[in-house]
Amino acid sequence: MQFGIFSVSDITTDPTTGHTPSEAERIKAAVTIAKHAEDAGLDVFAIGEHHNPPFFSSSPTTLLAHIAAQTKKIILSTSTTLITTNDPVKIAEDYAMLQHLSDGRMDLMMGRGNTGPVYPWFGQEIRQGIPLAIENYSLLRRLWEEEDVDWEGKFRTPLRGFTSTPRPLDGVAPFVWHGSIRSPEIAEQAAYYGDGFFHNNIFWPMSHTKRMIQLYRQRFAHYGHGRPEQAIVGLGGQFYIAKDSQTAKREFRPYFDNAPVYGHGPSLEDFSAQTPLTVGSPQEVIDRTLSFREDVGDYQRQLFLLDHAGLPLKTVLEQIDHLGEIVPVMREEFESMREPGVPDAPTHASLLAARMASGVVDTGSPTVRVDDVTGGSFYQQQESDSASVEHADDLLREAESGR
Repeated sequence: MQFGIFSVSDITTDPTTGHTPSEAERIKAAVTIAKHAEDAGLDVFAIGEHHNPPFFSSSPTTLLAHIAAQTKKIILSTSTTLITTNDPVKIAEDYAMLQHLSDGRMDLMMGRGNTGPVYPWFGQEIRQGIPLAIENYSLLRRLWEEEDVDWEGKFRTPLRGFTSTPRPLDGVAPFVWHGSIRSPEIAEQAAYYGDGFFHNNIFWPMSHTKRMIQLYRQRFAHYGHGRPEQAIVGLGGQFYIAKDSQTAKREFRPYFDNAPVYGHGPSLEDFSAQTPLTVGSPQEVIDRTLSFREDVGDYQRQLFLLDHAGLPLKTVLEQIDHLGEIVPVMREEFESMREPGVPDAPTHASLLAARMASGVVDTGSPTVRVDDVTGGSFYQQQESDSASVEHADDLLREAESGR
């Protein structure tokens, strides 16, 4: 069972002090949080992807590569990689690069994102979100699994004999989780490929989470990947720990009441009753987290959202310390209840071992090719320098007219 934390990278004013951290503060804080999570004995640190204020994480691989250089054991992941608005070719390249730099200590979570304006910013249409997710991921898998890719689809230009570089480390593609809150299509996609399914249930009742994960497990078995209980499941969660419930609620309430997502809505008590949010003592968080298994069965990854709603860095680090203290108890309890045959969460080491056991050996290095970079230009050439200048001027004016 893997335990860790994830961040949505929000920049939120602390309602108790009025301080709004700068982007630089939050970016540096994320590095500190990840390193502290490793020191506390956690397994995973994940960061989201956003391209709009008030969030800072527009380039997860840059941040995670920097963290990889300063850590040794923790798995680095995303809590969303936007499969819809990112080009699959760029995803294949960026995350294979991160895989090499982290020595395989990484995976990623695919998601569609729920910020409508982001789609046109990247030349896409949000009403095509599901078709984009399906097509883009199909191409991404081929880019990692095949050295020469011929491909044609609806949403991007065709590829002919294309090789994504660098190749995946040891010939093993990064493990992929498909993250969703409400879309059965994404559960189906995860099941079809035998990938992991992460239900980020921080805003939903467990009855909804149970239904989505049951669907995923059934379809995982339908596609021949194993028994339903062998499917790879992850859950989101939130908590705030203090010495007792009264203290925890008193300390966390102003942050909850002013949070940009659920602030000014349900009361802290109502939201805690309806969702996995747990605000209380260490034992209350242990008991609530262990109860998730009653609805979803044995699962492999539990991530908690801690650095949100304006909580200061000092408090976030204290909450990580609390989590580090209770994780051994939860790990032991989950393990004692786990049914035989339920797998662990895949890692690069386990995927590589499985690949070698199957007799497939791949160095991950592409075939040497003829250099076509320094040869003649493939670009359309104008007849003269003056024609080139005129053509460029036309293009510049056309581009500027859209500002």
